[in-house]
Amino acid sequence: MASVLLAVFVNGKICKDPNMVSADDFFFPGLNKPGNTSNAQGSKVTPVNVNQLPGLNTLGISLVRIDYAPYGLNPPHTHPRATEVLVVVEGTLFVGFVTSNPADPNVKNKLFTKTLYPGDVFVFPEGLIHFQFNVGKTDAFVFAGLSSQNPGVITIANAVFGSDPPINLDVLTKAFQVDANVIKYLQAPFM
Repeated sequence: MASVLLAVFVNGKICKDPNMVSADDFFFPGLNKPGNTSNAQGSKVTPVNVNQLPGLNTLGISLVRIDYAPYGLNPPHTHPRATEVLVVVEGTLFVGFVTSNPADPNVKNKLFTKTLYPGDVFVFPEGLIHFQFNVGKTDAFVFAGLSSQNPGVITIANAVFGSDPPINLDVLTKAFQVDANVIKYLQAPFM
């Protein structure tokens, strides 16, 4: 009788045949090297999740290195499947997150912010919009752990103003309660 190998699909990834696993499945080189921050945001996220490191499959953890040029920004974004714990290695960052849609309609969303220095740690709760901004005149970098092997990321401006096709202008003008020309201006860099 012929043997049949069945693939095991766990957490969105197919588990590798145990006979084919090697040490390289648990190894990621290079987090000691700064990322290229020569871009409009002045930041670079280097992820180490299940897509880069297959050995993370089913473990529920991942990490990133984030590099910032002076005044570089990791723009407002959210991780739909993970809480993030960030530790500053070099530089000074202004960080924050905002609560979302409180149960009481009389309560506004609340912004929590802090200025962080080397060795400081800050937590961004799962699913909440958050950001980091290098307020220093020198480069900065951090490491962050995430509570998912595949945390996902949704960058707010990219999603709202850079979709293809664009979100209907009437929808955005009503949602943001601004003139259509403001929306067009915000969409322009993404077109």
